[in-house]
Amino acid sequence: MSWQAYVDTNLVGSGKISKAAIVGLGGGVWASSAGFTLSTEEQQKVIGAFTNADNVRQHGILLAGQKFFVLRADDRSVYGKKGSDGCVLVKTKQAVLVAEYGQPVQAGEATPVVENLADYLIGVGY
Repeated sequence: MSWQAYVDTNLVGSGKISKAAIVGLGGGVWASSAGFTLSTEEQQKVIGAFTNADNVRQHGILLAGQKFFVLRADDRSVYGKKGSDGCVLVKTKQAVLVAEYGQPVQAGEATPVVENLADYLIGVGY
């Protein structure tokens, strides 16, 4: 399966995620949904969020120009909120899954979609 197919089918295709991208830990966007563009600086901060959780909790995370307040950050997952919308970032062995969801979807519906795909990718070496 291509990286784009993971974004289109597993994430956005779930109906729970509105925008998504896969960012390689070495840099660069492997795949993204239409119109969801992460700047080079945003990509670096997404990757850095997993090594400096205190910083991302203090300053939030910027995704495609939208700033999210970070509710949780650890070495695997970052969860954020912006009004009624939210974001879920999950690190795998080689990449970070970046997903946004919007109303009426709740965090409890969107989070498992991203976490489960991350578990699968980790299980197959990515």
